[in-house]
Order: sequence, then C-alpha cells, then structure tokens
Amino acid sequence: MSEQTPHEGTAQRRRVVVVGAGMAGVQTAVALREQGFKGPVTVIGAEPHQPYDRPPLSKAVLLGTAEGSAFDVDFESLGVGLRLGCEVHGLRPAARELDTEHGVVPYDVLVLATGAEPVTLPGAEGVPGTHLLRTLDDAARLRPVLARQHDIVVVGAGWIGAEFATAAREAGCAVTVVEAAGQPLAGALPAEVAAPMAAWYADAGITLRTHARVDRVEPGAVLLDDGTRLPAGAVVVGIGARPATAWLAGSGVELGAHGEVLADDRLRTSVPDVYAVGDCASFPSARYGERLLVHHWDNALQGPRTVAADILGETPAVYDPVPYFWSEQFGRFVQYAGHHAAGDRMVWRGDPAGPSWTVCWLCEDRLVALLAVGRPRDLAQGRRLIEAGRTMDAEALADPARPLKNATAD
Repeated sequence: MSEQTPHEGTAQRRRVVVVGAGMAGVQTAVALREQGFKGPVTVIGAEPHQPYDRPPLSKAVLLGTAEGSAFDVDFESLGVGLRLGCEVHGLRPAARELDTEHGVVPYDVLVLATGAEPVTLPGAEGVPGTHLLRTLDDAARLRPVLARQHDIVVVGAGWIGAEFATAAREAGCAVTVVEAAGQPLAGALPAEVAAPMAAWYADAGITLRTHARVDRVEPGAVLLDDGTRLPAGAVVVGIGARPATAWLAGSGVELGAHGEVLADDRLRTSVPDVYAVGDCASFPSARYGERLLVHHWDNALQGPRTVAADILGETPAVYDPVPYFWSEQFGRFVQYAGHHAAGDRMVWRGDPAGPSWTVCWLCEDRLVALLAVGRPRDLAQGRRLIEAGRTMDAEALADPARPLKNATAD
C-alpha cells in the first residue's frame, strides 16, 4: 500500500474530495471536521437526494411511516460542499482529477466511499414489475406496490430478502420467497444455524421455497427451473451486492477478487493520497488473520475516523474492528458480531426453536463471533469479549442463564 505523507503544515490546505454520499462518505466529512481539518471538503453523490441512511429503506420508508431518512447533518455549517446528482466516471491519479458527468473535479486527497450495488438477476432487467431495493427511489417505487397488496415473489432469502418480506407481509401482501440454496442466509451462516430461521417464514404467513432456482421472470410471473409458475404482481430481487467500483478500471487502484478496493490497515489504497472506506473496500484483519470485506452499516460508521486521522497526518490505530450488524425480521431482532470460519467450534445458548437464543463461535477457546436472536445483552457482552480476545469456558458458555461475561476461562 502507498504511504500517505502530507508535508508539515500543508495537510490543512489540501482539498479533500469524497466520492459517495452514503454513510461512509458523509461520516468521513464529519470526522474530518470533528478532528479539526480546516481545508475544503467536497462530497460527491450520484443520487440527487440529500444524503440519507439506508437501513430505514426496508422498514419505515418502505411502509410509508417515514418519508425519508436524510442524515441529521448540517453540511453548510460544517463547511462541506455537496455535489449531488453527479456520477463519477473515472479517476486519473497522475493529474489528481476525477472525471464526472458535470466535468473534471480536481483533488489533493481522495476518499472512495461508493458503497455496493445490488446484483441483478440475469434476464430480469427491464421486465415490468421487477424491483431492486437499494436506493430511496427503489423504496418509493415499491411503496405503492405494497399498498396495492400485490402477490409478491422475493428472489433470495438473505438479509435484505427477509427484511423486505417482513415489510411486505406487514402491508398485507401474499409473499413467496424463493432461494436457490437449501436454507435462508446460506452465504452468511452455517446450515445448522440458518435452518431454524426457515420456520420464521411460515410463522409470518410467508411461503419459503428452498432449492428453487429461477429459470426466468416474465410480466406477472416467475418461472422456476422445475417448471413451477409463481404468479407475481411484483418481483423483488435480493441476491446480494458487490462493490461499486467498475468506474475505477484503468485508474491503478488495486482491486480484489470481488471488485473491492484493496485498502491497508489505515484504509489507504495502492495509489498515493487515495483512501477507501465502507462497503467498497476490504482491509486486512490481524484479529482474524485474513482480509475482510464487510457490507454493513457499522463498518461505514467506524472506518471514516481512521481515514480522517491519517489525512490529518496523525498516526491512527490500525483499522481492525469487530464487525457488527443487525437485522429486524419477522418480529425478531437479530445481531451478529465478529467473524467465524468453517472450522470454528459452535456453542449454542438456548433453544433455537424458542424466541431468543445465541450461537457462539470459538477458535482455540477464544470467542471470535456470535449471533444473538432477541438477546441484546449477549451481543453487547460478547462484542467486548471478542475485542479483548478472551478465552471462554464452553460449558459455562452453553448456559443461557449465565451472563457471557461470567463464562470466561481466564
């Protein structure tokens, strides 16, 4: 990774341009000001809307209980310039310039915070009634669909699919979820952990079809590869997301196998004075011994503090957080902290058929991750134990009545 080395006394005069007006981009601008940066800061966003938070899109905004989710940030008083409705097409590091649809934008320091974009279903693009749920405009298009109580087919039983299905059912729609794998959340959780969650769909009155592959989508229907035809007044595709980095082709910014920007432990890229933060970037984790690509809100909140400190010429602590995310689905609050590997030992706390339970993952008796369903205290205590690298007594850990903090072995 490149060294970002501002000369003494010049850091405050440099122009910082942030590409991306989501959580990571906005928090980078806020962190710069909070840490005392006085130079010009500009945030460029492809969407025309005031910068907004995304989690409410699959909940309050979608159901019409909130009109939007704009960040409570006074950009004018912070002295942060906004260029909205401005798509960036390319980066020329040698000239320190961005090519945008509205012309060239020069920079001294650049922060890449373009987030992720949804994976589309092949053959479904442009089919009437087919939707994604990633932006405020997506949510606006889906609100009247829910209001009309259409029969809805959701493709993908991941986090976003489950959250949308929950909202659609709450709105009174008949919902069928189709998933190519054998259980929900197949890419995120082991089968034995995800399997109990399948019952949540039936409890909510939602049909879940696993081992179901979509052959094609046509107006008014989804056809599966086994010949099943599912009527669909609307189809919502939630089969994953990938870093929004295609515009960096040819720039010299090194990308990984998933198209993510390869940042170092201070979120610096391979190009001098270019940083990357949030969903578009991976970073090396000494805690887990591998590079992590984290597509979740908390990562976009934490990373900007490291970026701001490095821009200011300080020596920030290396960026190695305990990943954290949450999901509200089917009347349950699901939280996950840490990172687990296939070989890590699982310890259950509570009955997964019940309303609240936790799964912990141990690596050499050290707590490395946990999934908590309706047990926020387990999550809060577990996250601190992971940060501290504490080893656990597995027998004590399995007792759901015993606080996690009292189940340590050291």
